[in-house]
Amino acid sequence: MTPTPTPERLREALRKVIDPENGINIVDLGLIYDLSIEGERVCVSLTMTSPACPMGDMIMEDVERVLCAVLPPAYQPELQLVWEPPWGPERMSDAARERFGW
Repeated sequence: MTPTPTPERLREALRKVIDPENGINIVDLGLIYDLSIEGERVCVSLTMTSPACPMGDMIMEDVERVLCAVLPPAYQPELQLVWEPPWGPERMSDAARERFGW
């Protein structure tokens, strides 16, 4: 039986999605802006490091795949790609910034 989803569990699952250009998971990279559970809907607002990100479609597909793998069958992920506020390195975790030497 799949455990009831929580934002913490879903964020942990999303750490499996790696931005191939940076080699860092999208949570530590700061691409996840919001994650909420509303009934059986899992709403995720996320961004890319740049609107011209060539890997955007692949990252979105990976996010949906990872969420579907950990969610009970009745739950549906809803992804929203947003550009405001723009992504910046200040959104990264300390560990991610340290990896880049920032």
